[in-house]
Amino acid sequence: MNQASGTIIHSARLIDGGRVTDNAWVHFTGTDVGAMGTNDGWRALVATHGPQTIVDACGSWLTPGFIDLHGHGGGGVSYSDGAAQLLAARALHRAHGTTRAVISFSTAPLDQMLAGVELVAALHEQHPDILGSHLEGPFLAPSHRGAHAAAHLRHPDEATLAGLIVAGRGTLRQVTLAPEIPGGMAAVAQLRAAGVVAAIGHTDGDFATTGRAIDAGATLLTHAYNGMRGLHHREPGPVGAATGDLRMTLEIIADGVHVHPEVVRMLFAAAPGRVTLVTDAMAAAGASDGRYQLGPLAVDVLGGIARLREGGAIAGSTLTQDAALRWAVETAGVPLTDAVTALTSTPAQVIGHGERLGHLRSGYAADAVLLDPELRVTSVWCDGERIA
Repeated sequence: MNQASGTIIHSARLIDGGRVTDNAWVHFTGTDVGAMGTNDGWRALVATHGPQTIVDACGSWLTPGFIDLHGHGGGGVSYSDGAAQLLAARALHRAHGTTRAVISFSTAPLDQMLAGVELVAALHEQHPDILGSHLEGPFLAPSHRGAHAAAHLRHPDEATLAGLIVAGRGTLRQVTLAPEIPGGMAAVAQLRAAGVVAAIGHTDGDFATTGRAIDAGATLLTHAYNGMRGLHHREPGPVGAATGDLRMTLEIIADGVHVHPEVVRMLFAAAPGRVTLVTDAMAAAGASDGRYQLGPLAVDVLGGIARLREGGAIAGSTLTQDAALRWAVETAGVPLTDAVTALTSTPAQVIGHGERLGHLRSGYAADAVLLDPELRVTSVWCDGERIA
């Protein structure tokens, strides 16, 4: 029996680039998208390429693979628990459509954060779905630290940042920091020069301060509205500065806990094509309620809501990206095409992977998600391999 040399998914409703294409098909050859089209054009591929794995989508939604720029774990374990646990958490999120992810580490002793960056750099070599690391801290404002250990917060300096960048071996993708703290603006510029995304977050900076940070090189706002000054009609704060500047992309946690649905809808309207849906997921994503750790802090999860045991601050989410998609569309009223863009091409662009990830086009990675009419995941492909 001849072995299939590729995969053809046909009769799908393809969502890509802000458009819906009915009766679409895509052809995966190896790890790439080889071709795409509509109607019955796929049939000729069998004659020219030999036996193929044929998947009839039966009119289901087909999207590029989801990309999460900000998550801390899932499936009962945290990314900071070690290599085996990190890979187990990734498997949980892959099954929910997140074909690629940036691995986030919250504030901890500096040697632990360095070790996390080094681990991700090593895993990236064997697991290309791991895009790199994100340090959420330790360079945060104490007044807006949220679920971050105050004892381990510190000001950024050139040598410390240089050590983190070297440890990442090209895989440190982003660092969240408060630009107003001593050394903050210089850190933004240093990160930008090193090709690392400087993300504004856990900050007490106002509208003007945020604008200066953007001019210094910041391009991302970490979980908009959370961990920062609010959006006020006389002081628009970081969200106002970021929505008004085309250089900025804004993360949002669409779980019904972090942000009101109307505010999510407003954000998509104010910054079209510049919003990315992130999970900020902690270990309880895809797992049961109970007691967990987020870095060095104890967390209680009740009814799927994670809060610090001491103080009660929200401590990440229990989201998966498919759940974020459903909530954004069904509850916040975000158009489906916009919500898919926020899971695919927008995050890919932020971290400089827009020429390889985020679309189902010839030459792009063969990452795809098949969703039923209720937007629930039925199949996932990563690098052309069906994984769920």
